Amino acid sequence: MPKTFTKRKIFVCAIIMTIVFALLVARLAYLMIAKSDYYLEKAENLHQRERSIKAKRGVIYDRNGVELAGNKPVCSVSVIHSQITDEDAVVAALSSVLELPDDTVRQKVEANTIREKIKSNVEKETADKLREMNLDGVMIDEDYKRYYPYDTLASKVLGFTGSDNQGIVGLEVTYEDVLSGTPGSILTLTDANGIEIKNEAESRVEPVSGDNLYISIDVNMQKYAEQAANKIYKSKQAKRVSVILMNPQNGEIYAMVNVPEYNLNEPYKLVGTDSAGMTDKEKQDALNTMWRNFCINDTYEPGSTFKTVTATAALEEGVVSVNDIFNCPGFRVVEDRKIRCARTTGHGTETFKQGIMNSCNPVFIDVGARVGVNKMYKNYEKLGLFEKTGIDLPGEANSIMHKKENVGAVELATMSFGQSFQITPIQLLRAISTMVNGGTLVTPHFALYSTDEQGVVKESYEYESKPGVIKKKTSDTMKELLEAVVAEGGGNKGRVAGYRVGGKTATSEKLPRGNGKYISSFMGFAPANNPQIIGLIMIDEPVGTYYGGTIAAPVMAEIYENILPYIGIEADYSEEKIKETMTTIYMEEGD
Repeated sequence: MPKTFTKRKIFVCAIIMTIVFALLVARLAYLMIAKSDYYLEKAENLHQRERSIKAKRGVIYDRNGVELAGNKPVCSVSVIHSQITDEDAVVAALSSVLELPDDTVRQKVEANTIREKIKSNVEKETADKLREMNLDGVMIDEDYKRYYPYDTLASKVLGFTGSDNQGIVGLEVTYEDVLSGTPGSILTLTDANGIEIKNEAESRVEPVSGDNLYISIDVNMQKYAEQAANKIYKSKQAKRVSVILMNPQNGEIYAMVNVPEYNLNEPYKLVGTDSAGMTDKEKQDALNTMWRNFCINDTYEPGSTFKTVTATAALEEGVVSVNDIFNCPGFRVVEDRKIRCARTTGHGTETFKQGIMNSCNPVFIDVGARVGVNKMYKNYEKLGLFEKTGIDLPGEANSIMHKKENVGAVELATMSFGQSFQITPIQLLRAISTMVNGGTLVTPHFALYSTDEQGVVKESYEYESKPGVIKKKTSDTMKELLEAVVAEGGGNKGRVAGYRVGGKTATSEKLPRGNGKYISSFMGFAPANNPQIIGLIMIDEPVGTYYGGTIAAPVMAEIYENILPYIGIEADYSEEKIKETMTTIYMEEGD
């Protein structure tokens, strides 16, 4: 082989080696200089263990600053497998102190993972017992548990949180982003085997507490309403009793009751039902039913309280006046259907005003026919009956109405007195609020504003309202008509001594017809000439007497006897003065 070829080969190899070496040097320089911070961080992460610190959840306060949902300090217990030196001792201690099955604890202790949570929401006293044992590999971290100081108060409004302190139902889930806060963390230095290095300081990122939420509920008004609801619930052996109290001027809800309520501190404990023998699905279905808020999650046939809507539509369209004359023989025949009045012998000749005072079905069948389907549906839409109210609670239902093209004479007749369709209680109360507040369609709501831990306001909540939905003249007339219903009509048991109260009763038969099950209800507002509060009570499936005017109206009167003075509305009328005032109005209208 020629020497020149050998020299050339050596020369080429040298060049290649030089290039390779240069590349290695360049790569090493890149890693050591340009990427040094990146790989230093990666190395540190390999030897750090992160433990989360829960943020304290924001407090829910009533409108006066009374705490409705707060926090109770608890602890979270977990184990780090690589640090455990005596598995049997750890299993025995955790099983005994935390009252957990041995096999459950052992499975987690023996799991070769970075960290296994044994139990959350451990009471501080219990956690302190474990701390005193000084067990290797057992970690005890600070935590918070949601606590409801009033147990059952407004349970189906407030809702509750899960084991991770996240909202499950009610306002707790609606305002999760406001209440939840930002978790913190603890970074602990460990060796390559995951063992914490002693005498090394921890790196700690503090959690940020959630914001506090102030809502429109008033604790005392909620208590008054719940006491009255519980009383009639027990005496009438009802399926449930619901009450809503609201400011008709702005939609702020003062109280919302759904008896039987449940204990927010024990939300998975069924009320009035024995869960023994239930399948998991059956129990979950029962819990879902227990948590439901009938006022917003369910629909019903409103019955005669809906006559207020028919009356409003007729006044808006100018097809009726308070002095128009009608005749009630005790029934009305519509096509092939004979529809009876509650007074089977009939009311005889009566004015429109007397028709609403008597809650006369034939009068409202005639009035509905005068309005007609198109104009009736136009007014339903104006009063928000085809849409959800926008209330700030999850799971709001919407109305179930006939398609307009499917409404014949019979359907229009039954709708005119509140049958053959379904709406939610909150939809009805919103519509009637529009009738008596001068014509503004408001948004029912709870949240008023939120603050940080120092009490600084973070956000004030605003809600849509639509003024001029109906004429002020229509509203003024409706207030007078509904005051007459209470002062001298079928709602007279809703009277409150010294106050001008307007209202309307209802007794709606549940489907299927003829099953003997009813919802008895009463809507009332005060003062009648300038309403500051409006309420609706519904007694579902009362046993025995079931007429709304007989059993529901007195409950609202009892509630208002307590609440009207409480909210600063002074009693400036005697019973005689109220009757005299209403007689004067009646005589003037009759002239």
